[in-house]
Amino acid sequence: MNTPGLTTPRATSTRNACRQCAPLGACLAYRGIEGAMPLIHGSQGCSTYIRRYVIGHFREPIDIAASNFTEETAIFGGETNLHTALTNVIEQYAPKLIGVATTCLSETIGDDVKAFLRRYQNQRSTKTLPLLVHASTPSYRGTHADGFQETVRELVKTCSERGDSTDTVTILPGMFSPADIRHIKQIARDFDMPATVLPDYSDTLDGGHWETYQVVPQGGTPLEALRQTANSRAVLEIHGGHDSADTAGSYLRDSSRVPLFRTGVPVGIEASDRFFGILSELAGKAVPDRYRDRRARLLDSYVDGHKMVAGKRAMIYGDSDLVAAVAAFFSEIGLDVAVCATGSAKGTLTGHNTPGLDPSRTLILEDADFETMADAAGESNIDIMVGHSKGYAIARRIGVPLVRIGFPIHDRFGGQRILHFGYAGTQALYDRIVNALIETTQQASGRGYMTY
Repeated sequence: MNTPGLTTPRATSTRNACRQCAPLGACLAYRGIEGAMPLIHGSQGCSTYIRRYVIGHFREPIDIAASNFTEETAIFGGETNLHTALTNVIEQYAPKLIGVATTCLSETIGDDVKAFLRRYQNQRSTKTLPLLVHASTPSYRGTHADGFQETVRELVKTCSERGDSTDTVTILPGMFSPADIRHIKQIARDFDMPATVLPDYSDTLDGGHWETYQVVPQGGTPLEALRQTANSRAVLEIHGGHDSADTAGSYLRDSSRVPLFRTGVPVGIEASDRFFGILSELAGKAVPDRYRDRRARLLDSYVDGHKMVAGKRAMIYGDSDLVAAVAAFFSEIGLDVAVCATGSAKGTLTGHNTPGLDPSRTLILEDADFETMADAAGESNIDIMVGHSKGYAIARRIGVPLVRIGFPIHDRFGGQRILHFGYAGTQALYDRIVNALIETTQQASGRGYMTY
């Protein structure tokens, strides 16, 4: 179904973008490394913006350094500011790694940050310095998810070292919740498979209570494990199910000949079967009974809840990989996908060979903003929306429930603990969708509890 008037943009400017900035994704990736400190090469406002979103979602404090551009810096370049910021971070935080992310401003004026970092290291060759990593992350070239992927690639490219092969599998989960990362680590343990999850912010962005403030939280992918990624037995990358030459997995495959296994986000039975099938192949073992049992219970719940979801119409929005995965999941349960929207570039959704993304039945919006999405939702007879918190205004306007997934979730509690992956994550999502539809029907019927 193509809704008339929506295939051609009604405005030449973005109005309330369905995305966050690329350096935000970079900061999340850096926080998943042991002893790392993110540093924004740009204005103070950029780091403040990032902290606002990260703290609102993860409910954890986060320090993000900045080189604090001024008008003078924007004209003459930011090398002096960057060197000063590096020195301040080393003295105040004593990090093991400083991750530099460049903003639109520093990229636009053409700062050669890699050269700046080399000169800084040469000037202080007599001192022990932390690892310095730079990711090019201007927001005009991508979303927060793109910045995350670029940063993970640069971490591997800068820090990995060729050596003797290991028995470890490197798992690249993408930008998902700490709960998802913990779940992947538990699955690897259940397969008795040595694994490095990169990055791992399951503790650094969702840790326990501190008696005293930790300027650099404990946790993260160990630096030695990061160095050894080039010697992995294999790499498993969760990245949309389509090939890409610009990911960490592709780099390890091409530079170090590490066998690459790639799969889409494991939401739904079919996608989770593929995910567990790859892990079973890598581990040389059958899928553990606890996951077979979860699959059976999930399938049974599909039957139990089918009458509540069949024929309902949904709008899904957010990061393209997650949107595509949820669309495929909806095709399993009989829920019609009316609109799929992402702020990612054109081709990021239509490039997925995924059930539920049939252009003849689904309006697909790429590089979209929320004003365009609001028009689409209002004209598509939506029953439910699935996405992050920024879509709440649309859901409220058209009077449908919003089931929150992905990033950012800042108007509800526990966004960092939402499990998306595997049979368990799918079960939790299915239950929330069915219950949201039941509640809507109850509220509208006036008949009280016994709606079904």
